[in-house]
Amino acid sequence: MTPQQRSGVRDPRRPGAARPTARPAPAPRGPGGSRAGRGPGAALRRIRRAWDRPLTAYYLIVGAGSLILVLGLVMVFSASQVEALQMGEPGTYFFRKQLFAAVIGAVLLLVAARMPVAGFRRLAYPLLAGALFLTALVQVPGIGMRVNGNQNWLAIGGSFQIQPSEFAKLALALWGADLLARKYDKKLLTQWKHLLVPLVPAAMLILGLVLLGGDMGTAMVLAAMLFGLLWLAGAPTRLFVGVLGVAGALGLLLIETSAHRLSRFDCILATEPGTNDQCWQAVHGLYALASGGLFGSGLGASVEKWGQLPEPHTDFIFAVTGEELGLAGTLSVLGLFAALGYAGIRVAGRTEDPFVRFAAGSVTTWITAQAVVNIGSVLGLLPIAGVPLPLFSYGGSALLPAMFAVGLLISFARSEPAARAALAARGAGPVTRAMTRSMRRLARRRSSGKR
Repeated sequence: MTPQQRSGVRDPRRPGAARPTARPAPAPRGPGGSRAGRGPGAALRRIRRAWDRPLTAYYLIVGAGSLILVLGLVMVFSASQVEALQMGEPGTYFFRKQLFAAVIGAVLLLVAARMPVAGFRRLAYPLLAGALFLTALVQVPGIGMRVNGNQNWLAIGGSFQIQPSEFAKLALALWGADLLARKYDKKLLTQWKHLLVPLVPAAMLILGLVLLGGDMGTAMVLAAMLFGLLWLAGAPTRLFVGVLGVAGALGLLLIETSAHRLSRFDCILATEPGTNDQCWQAVHGLYALASGGLFGSGLGASVEKWGQLPEPHTDFIFAVTGEELGLAGTLSVLGLFAALGYAGIRVAGRTEDPFVRFAAGSVTTWITAQAVVNIGSVLGLLPIAGVPLPLFSYGGSALLPAMFAVGLLISFARSEPAARAALAARGAGPVTRAMTRSMRRLARRRSSGKR
């Protein structure tokens, strides 16, 4: 018996003999000698392909926005209980109000996510007019309310209060985008006059009304949005230098003429509360972050929220997050905002529609700039500006326009042609897909029979 017969392999040279089995060909090697489809290079290629898919921005916006909102609700529930009990209210008082605002905001988000681009453009001018009227109404004695030293609230129906300057951010984003898109279509943005007028005067009017109420933090966010719109419109560098110079001089003047604002700048990088406790909030925010360690003291176990840290559920909720969830929790929040910001920039950069580019860029600037100002204040790197962390801090007036803005980004991410096609394909169920394949096969058979 031959070796081939013993092994069960037939010899091709003999009739009826067993044939030798062929070994599979080795997979081709890529650069560096690694097998194709294996190794870090292949993993990076797969990640790059997934990152370049048309629905990447859509899923990032939906996922990051939802996680920020849910985590914010959890932290509002934890950070606000002590203050609610001190007010004589149930511990869930602030959480219930925030949850109610989140439900209304979810409706606004869904409406915005399904709204066509033309619908946002129709909202631009009415929203701007309403925001200007309400922001001016705040300054009327007997109508506007002063909260924490700022005259920027309106009382409606007794206990219900709104902050018009929060809605002014959304108004500036939509109106500025519509204005610049119209001028872009007419090829007028190469002229300084059309680039600046009436965008800059209208934005300065809103800024002036907000500053009149003493709200420097919101004014900083509005100024960042204005710079973002001008940058997207292709404003030259020398224009930015000039505007920044004027804004810096105006800011220094406002700081020097207000002892309250000046004291906030004195608290940057402060490690002691100061002789008059003027840096109490800033220092205790750092205490909260430092005591959290890597994974925090546990949800609900914050010490600083027991009367030591002012505004633990609003402006300084990030500090309580660091104390209870640790460095891991704060880095997660930062990562979610970074993902949301990247997705907004991606939507603005990939579109061919000028309105979508300007609106998505302006909204992304708003959310990321406000997050930077809030977190920078808590970290002691910026003066305390009194702005909430978007989608995270307590406050319905800030939450509602922010959720509508996220819905706007979702709508724009869905409106890309490739994204629409991908969503349409995924929207079909298994029965519909099977019927479609059957119809295609039948059509091919009929066409071949005719030939």
